[in-house]
Amino acid sequence: MHKIQGCGKAADGTVVEEGRIGATRRELKVWAESRPWPWTGGMEATMFTGWIYDVLQPYAVELKMAHPQMLRAIVASKRKNDRVDAARIADAVRCNLLPECYMAPQKTRDLRRVLRFRNFVVRLATAVKNKTSGLLMGCGAEYDKTSLHGKRCFQELLGGLEETSASVKDLLRLNRATLELFERTQRRLLGTLRDHPLLSGRLRRLMTIRGVGDVVALTWALEIGDPNRFGSIRKAISYCGLCSGESKCRPCEAASALETTQCASAMGVDRGGETGGELESAVGRRP
Repeated sequence: MHKIQGCGKAADGTVVEEGRIGATRRELKVWAESRPWPWTGGMEATMFTGWIYDVLQPYAVELKMAHPQMLRAIVASKRKNDRVDAARIADAVRCNLLPECYMAPQKTRDLRRVLRFRNFVVRLATAVKNKTSGLLMGCGAEYDKTSLHGKRCFQELLGGLEETSASVKDLLRLNRATLELFERTQRRLLGTLRDHPLLSGRLRRLMTIRGVGDVVALTWALEIGDPNRFGSIRKAISYCGLCSGESKCRPCEAASALETTQCASAMGVDRGGETGGELESAVGRRP
């Protein structure tokens, strides 16, 4: 992101200003401070708009973040470019039709970034494990997949690869070192989040729910953010994708019902309610 396309309109729809702004903190602050009147702004949510929101928010009367999917449905057009999109977003803000999405506080987003990076490291570790298995299968080596990635078993396996070429053994050692690095990294990141003062008390409450461990509790706390932003448990269940479709089979509905119960329990516990067991039994009694 090098430039930001902007469009300013008055309440009657008159274009006041239009152009591009450099995507740097300094240029954004200069632009915001030079506004001669109070202003309300809106922007489309993307991967990179979080820091832009943080820079501009103190200068605006109100700054809104638009849901990209809902915004696309409202301002769909054959003619589409940055200039047209900026003008349409300005019209949506002016007419109070901008489909807003939840913008978590900066501290929550910072912690969420750490959690997502930890999840990325776990995916890399899984890819390394799969590559290790692929190398062994490629050279016809026998191994026990249940204990392959244990430190002692891996060393014993290397010692038994007599007919395997030296290059494969070197690759296996490199893979093992990479896997250990990834595992240390993800444990360190998980420990940092688990002990964070903003999360520790909330995690303890969430982990009183049956089947909820530290990773699930962290995911709920950081991806959901403020549970009070949902007007009801049904909305939270829908947001989490736990609503069963009409075409689902009975086993799928039963699994979805269990996940729904856990989601409802998490909502109650996170709002400062009873313990997980008490809420879970109460939700289970609902018709």
